[in-house]
Amino acid sequence: MEAHMSTSSQSSLLYCFLIALSLLLLPSSNAEVHYHDFIVQETSVNKLCKTHNIITVNGQFPGPTIEIRNGDTLVVSVVNRAQYNVTIHWHGIRQMRTAWADGPEFVTQCPIRPGGHYTYRFTVQGQEGTLWWHAHSSWLRATVYGALIIHPKEGNNYPFAQPNREFPVILGEWWNQDPIAVVRQATLTGAAPNISDAFTINGEPGDLYNCSSQSTTNFPVKPNQINLFRFINAALNDELFVSIAGHSMTVVSADASYTKPFTTSVLMLGPGQTTDVLVTTDQPSSRYYIAARAYASAQGVAFDNTTTTAILEYDCGCLSNSIKPVFPPLPAFNDTATATAFSRKFFSASPVKIPSPVTENLFFTVGLGLLPCQPGRTCGGPNGTRFSASINNVSFVLPQSYSILQAHHLDVTGVFSADFPPSPPIQFDYTGNVSRALWQPVRATKVYRLKYGSVVEVVLQGTSIVTAENHPIHLHGYDFYILAEGFGNFNRATDTAKFNLVNPPLRNTVGVPVNGWAVIRFVADNPGVWLLHCHLDVHITWGLAMAFLVDNGVGELEALEPPPADLPPC
Repeated sequence: MEAHMSTSSQSSLLYCFLIALSLLLLPSSNAEVHYHDFIVQETSVNKLCKTHNIITVNGQFPGPTIEIRNGDTLVVSVVNRAQYNVTIHWHGIRQMRTAWADGPEFVTQCPIRPGGHYTYRFTVQGQEGTLWWHAHSSWLRATVYGALIIHPKEGNNYPFAQPNREFPVILGEWWNQDPIAVVRQATLTGAAPNISDAFTINGEPGDLYNCSSQSTTNFPVKPNQINLFRFINAALNDELFVSIAGHSMTVVSADASYTKPFTTSVLMLGPGQTTDVLVTTDQPSSRYYIAARAYASAQGVAFDNTTTTAILEYDCGCLSNSIKPVFPPLPAFNDTATATAFSRKFFSASPVKIPSPVTENLFFTVGLGLLPCQPGRTCGGPNGTRFSASINNVSFVLPQSYSILQAHHLDVTGVFSADFPPSPPIQFDYTGNVSRALWQPVRATKVYRLKYGSVVEVVLQGTSIVTAENHPIHLHGYDFYILAEGFGNFNRATDTAKFNLVNPPLRNTVGVPVNGWAVIRFVADNPGVWLLHCHLDVHITWGLAMAFLVDNGVGELEALEPPPADLPPC
C-alpha cells in the first residue's frame, strides 16, 4: 500500500527544513553585535608639569578599550565635537567587503567634519588577538587611539597556556605642543617636524620625567601566575624597544596572528605593530620597571631619546611604594642587530598553505627624497629644499574633492589614476651612494589595480636616499606573509632561496630593515581601495604611501558592499 503525505505535513516538513537551513546560514549563534559611542572632543589633561588641551575619544586618554569575540560585529557611532576633521581606522581589521569602514581620510571616506557624525559598521571574521583603533586624519592619532582586543569564540581557548590576568599595554608618544600645529608648521616650511617630548605607557610618561611619578602606570600582578601583556606601539614616529626587569617574555601572537612561541628579554615594535607576550611572575615579590625607548635607525636624524616606564608590582600586601623598582637593560638606540634578531624569530604557529602561483610580481622602493622649495619661499629642508618621501618615486598626494574609493565607486574621473608603477622607473644601487638626480620624486595620486583573487608578491626595497631607515610598512585590509627579509639590494637570483614557504609569519605591518628589503605575499580577496604606507606618520605626511584598487570578483560575496547612507560628504 502506498503511503501518502498530507499537504499540511509537507508544509510542516518544508517549514522545519527552512528553519534548519536558515540557522546553518546564520553567523555563529553566539556572535554578538557591540554598539559604542565615540565622542571626539577636546579634553584638558596634565602632563610634564603643564595643562594641555588634547583631542580624545569620550574624554579618555588613551581612548576606550573595545573587547569583542571572533565573529562579532562592531557598530561605532562617531560624533566629532572637536575643531579638526577626524576619521577612525580599525588597524588590522580585514574589513571584508566593508572598505567604507576602514577609515583613512580621502582614501576610503571623506573626513568627519567638526559637528559631523559617521557610524562604522563591520564584522570581524577569522581574527583573534590584539589590534587597535586610531584616528587616520593628519596627526590626530597622537592622542586619539585605543586597544581593540578580539577574544576567541565562546567555548574556544587560546592555543597557549591560559593566562590568569590580561593587560593592554599601549606605547604612545607625547608632545607638549598641539601635534596638529607641529605637523602644520613642518608642512609649511618643508622641514622635519619637532620631535616629541616623551613616550608614554597607557597614557603616562613614568618616573623618569618631570611631574610624572605620581601617575606612573602600575600593573598589579599576583606571584606565580601567568599574565598576558598585549603590547601595542601607538607612537607616532618611533619604533620602540621594550623590556621588563627580571622577567622573560614568551611571544605568542603578533598583529592578531598566533606565532610559534619564543622567549625573549626584549621586544621591538614599529608603530602599528602589536605583540602579545606571556609573563610568569616567578621572581621575588618586588616592583619591576617595564621600560621602552626608541630604536632610531636613521643616522644623524634627531629623535626622542627619553625612556618611558611603568611598574610591574607584585600584589602580595608586603611591598611599600618606597621600594625603588628594578630597571631592565635596554638595547642602544641604534642596535639594529638586536632589532633584526628579534624580527627573525617570528614564525606562524603551524605550517601554512602559501598562496601560489604568484600572478603579480611587484618591486617597490620605499624611502625619502627632497623637493625644491616653492618660488618666493624659504624652506627648512637640507640646502633650502623640502623633505619628501615616495614609493617607486611617486610621492602620494591625498585628493580633496572625493575619497579614492568614492571616486572609483561613482566612476568620477580626475581624482586618481590607475597607473602606479609596478617597479621603480629607473633601476639603481638602492642602498648605495645614490645620484642626486634620483632624489626628487613626482607628486601624484596613483593606485595599482589588482584583479580579484590575484596572488600578489611585493618586494619592499629600502633606499639610502637622504638617509636609510627602518620603515614599518602597513597594508590596510589585508594580512600578508613575510617570506624573507635581508640587507642590501634584493637579488631575485639568490634571495628567493631564503624564502620561508613553510611557516612564515602573518602580519599587517612589516619592518623593512634599514638599508634592506622585505618580501610579502597575499591574495587580493577583498575588493576596495587599500592604503599601503609607512606607519611613521612623518613619512606618510611626506608621501610614503600608495594604494591598491582591488576589483570586485564574481557575485555579491566577492563585491564591495554599497556605501553607507551616512558616509560623510566631502
